[in-house]
Amino acid sequence: MHVEGVQSLVENQSNAGESGEFEQSASDLFLTQLSAYGVDYFFANGGTDFPPIAEAFARAEETGAAVPRPMVVPHENLAVSMAHGVYMSTGRPQAVMVHVNVGTANTVNAVLNASRDETPVLLFAGRSPYSESGRHGTRTRYIHWAQEMFDQGGMLREAVKWDYELHLPEQAGDMVARAWQVAMTAPRGPVYATLPRDVLADPIRVSRPDAGRRTAPAAPHPQPDDIRTLADWIAEAERPLIVTQGAGRTQAGFDALARLAERFALPVVSFHPRFLNIAADHPMNLGSLPGGLLAQADLVIALEADVPWIPALESPPAGCRVVHVATDPAYTRYPMRSFPSDLCVAGETADVLTAVEALLDRHERLDRKSIAARGEALRAQSQALAGKRLSPDAVPSDGRIGPEWLSACIGEAVGPDAIVVNEYPLRLDHCPQTRSGTYFGLSAAGGLGWGLGAALGAKLANPDRLVVATLGDGAYMFANPTASHWVGEAHDLPVLTVVFNNQLYGAVRNATMAMYKTGVAARSGGRMLADLSPSPAFEKLVEASGGAGFRVERPEELRDTLRRAVAVVTQERRQALVNVLCDY
Repeated sequence: MHVEGVQSLVENQSNAGESGEFEQSASDLFLTQLSAYGVDYFFANGGTDFPPIAEAFARAEETGAAVPRPMVVPHENLAVSMAHGVYMSTGRPQAVMVHVNVGTANTVNAVLNASRDETPVLLFAGRSPYSESGRHGTRTRYIHWAQEMFDQGGMLREAVKWDYELHLPEQAGDMVARAWQVAMTAPRGPVYATLPRDVLADPIRVSRPDAGRRTAPAAPHPQPDDIRTLADWIAEAERPLIVTQGAGRTQAGFDALARLAERFALPVVSFHPRFLNIAADHPMNLGSLPGGLLAQADLVIALEADVPWIPALESPPAGCRVVHVATDPAYTRYPMRSFPSDLCVAGETADVLTAVEALLDRHERLDRKSIAARGEALRAQSQALAGKRLSPDAVPSDGRIGPEWLSACIGEAVGPDAIVVNEYPLRLDHCPQTRSGTYFGLSAAGGLGWGLGAALGAKLANPDRLVVATLGDGAYMFANPTASHWVGEAHDLPVLTVVFNNQLYGAVRNATMAMYKTGVAARSGGRMLADLSPSPAFEKLVEASGGAGFRVERPEELRDTLRRAVAVVTQERRQALVNVLCDY
């Protein structure tokens, strides 16, 4: 009998008890437990290990059991990025399941992003069945031998907080509970478990009515002595500076930073921001570069900032106190990180800043006249920076579209309520956002291909809001655009994508020019190993999935084209892409 016949015999065996009634399997418990822990979506890219999961979803649909919404996503990197996007909008971790070792390999890039961005993702993968014959779910495919590994979890162990393999069907509930608990414990991050097909198909024979009950511990609470020290140092400082990348991860953090900075005249620099940390029109918003403020500071507060400055380029002066504030202020998962540290405060941004504010309110050494004078000077600097923002009306006269003006035009077209997911090219200084939760940037890990998937996840979590993905041409190609646009159509997730198309890898070019500005590679503008010409007609790719594609080559076309693209997304509920040929 050929292999398909063997498979049919094995996979059609009954999973009923003597009474003919259905017996719950590990896969049923697995899915219901995910739902019990608040998982809304199950992003899946399946394989031959998935039949028990498919059957469990079908049974849940028939019986009305609560399970996450199953969503087919035809690339693993995209699936993890979508889970990332949902979490950054909702604060609830989501589930992803991929196909054995080969599917796991395709997740590593996105898992590294989630790890460095402290984003919990419940990542599961199938595993070749343990059994070679004689069991329901046993090996019935040629690939089941070659896809088995000695240590499948070792492929991404450094990027996850926890990994496990399901051994017994009764463990399915406890496994989900443990995965959720570890992922949600500060600092948060992705977890991974492998699920052998024959174990998933096994019926559960041991009743565990209390299985899986878990809570996650609260984030570290700042120590009172640390808060007092920080408040004292702020009160004494003449030239304080806050540098942040992630203070705006939550609404509470965004609000706490806005209050403290304004009340006590603390300038804020968002250096490589991954969230909107401070409103563009806040009087203490001093832009995106530490620069002269860092060079003159007598107190630097690195607030949720893994890299508050680049030591090879700039540093605070001798004698400047440096404070690190984060849930893990030592960034213990970074192999080498040598920034000076006079004080480390462990805690959530909102908790730390609210506690400091309360002490400063009644601080006996606070010189309010000096704070008022400093505040006036900083407001003038902030206004001067704001005055340098390009206006959409300032159409370039040389016919070249640069990223700053393109960013200004995007801000005009999408409005203040849009969610902007940026994978590198958008210049936030020229696209002024003012509201918490309206801007998200790529993880510090820098794994390309995140932006479009994260935007689709954000749209899933915010179906009534305009979501915009701003991508470089290299990042767009990494995003598996055919798969991404298919997801947009199949799951009704109309997203606006704007491609800053300069036909090269800008990071590669810029790094080469920085190191070898007078070298041979500089003679061709640093394009060696960075050149992405000839550029594809990206606008055609979205059309293959029912979207609208636009191409912009001249500045005078840009604003009207962006408005038309926004209308496609918001009024027609279709995805749209604007391919903008840039020169930078």
